[in-house]
Amino acid sequence: MSQISIEGIIYTPADFTGDQIDDFADKSTFRRQLYLFLKEWFSNSPTLRLHTSGSTGKPKKIVVRKEQMLQSAKSTCGFFGLGKGDRALLCLPLEYIAGKMMVVRALYAGLDIYPVEPCGHPLAGTVIPFDFAAMIPLQAYNSLQTTEEKQRLSRIKHLIIGGGAIDQTLERELKMFPNAIYSTYGMTETLSHIALRRISGAEASSYYSPFPSVRLALSEDNRLIVDAPLVADEPFTTNDIAELRPDSSFRIIGRIDNVINSGGIKIQIEEVEQVLQPHITGNFAITSIPHPKLGEAIILMIEQSDDPGYVEKAIRQLLPRHQQPLLIHIVETIPQTGNGKTDRLAMKQLAKKINLSSPTTGYIH
Repeated sequence: MSQISIEGIIYTPADFTGDQIDDFADKSTFRRQLYLFLKEWFSNSPTLRLHTSGSTGKPKKIVVRKEQMLQSAKSTCGFFGLGKGDRALLCLPLEYIAGKMMVVRALYAGLDIYPVEPCGHPLAGTVIPFDFAAMIPLQAYNSLQTTEEKQRLSRIKHLIIGGGAIDQTLERELKMFPNAIYSTYGMTETLSHIALRRISGAEASSYYSPFPSVRLALSEDNRLIVDAPLVADEPFTTNDIAELRPDSSFRIIGRIDNVINSGGIKIQIEEVEQVLQPHITGNFAITSIPHPKLGEAIILMIEQSDDPGYVEKAIRQLLPRHQQPLLIHIVETIPQTGNGKTDRLAMKQLAKKINLSSPTTGYIH
């Protein structure tokens, strides 16, 4: 923990204490961010400042202890049996907890970390067979689109995917891979994941299993309550509506702040998006706007790449009437947060600009 291996070169705290940015940090903006994070990590302060992704609201700043981050790293590295010299791919932004925790895992277990500028195709420029990597769903999806990257993805011994929901199409394709691929459940407040769900091979499951130190319960409105004493000082109630089984395995149904109350019927945004996902090729998202009769009206926003007529037909065939969007609205891009999640707050702001008396696309019903 007093040194880190980066592309086979050992660095000590002394390499990150000066005010001068060395040759390592000068190679790219991402490496400079890595340098600055390691400088902060090796400082005398026992704490770090983090900020949440802001996918459903304004990002928050929180202060965590470095010891808690090491406990999180211990749980992950222990689960996957990661040890000194194992090669790990760092391709997630260092502004967020997922990227930071990849570095902390390398510090804890002595992993040899390989920084690759966060992008949609992190495997395009590397032929190294990694022992461990973390990606967002978009990076995994993009890696399946070329033969070379798909083959490289299959050679990653342990791959975790987080930061957003894994759609059914992506999950079906990854299920056939020979390596161990997991979906993660966690958040900034839990210092990355506290539960894992296998999505490849015979052990694939639709339920997450928490780490042994984690205790779970449900609130009266079925929100998941997390007690993770190694990484969080107090138990807390999440905004995730969940189904919890007696063995503590669980699945997430959606977020409580992603519920639309339309005509007195509660609609979970994620459930509607999951049904539509295989039938819409471009980016899309469900949101809502105030409606004088319904209270809230469901709106489907799609990027220009999709034919609204085809999407409308799919909606009528796939969704019950109460889940069907009132209209389809075309936007240039679906807003996203910095770590690839749909920016629900920005979606709401876009929806407020829709003029129902003169929509840009036709009504579905």
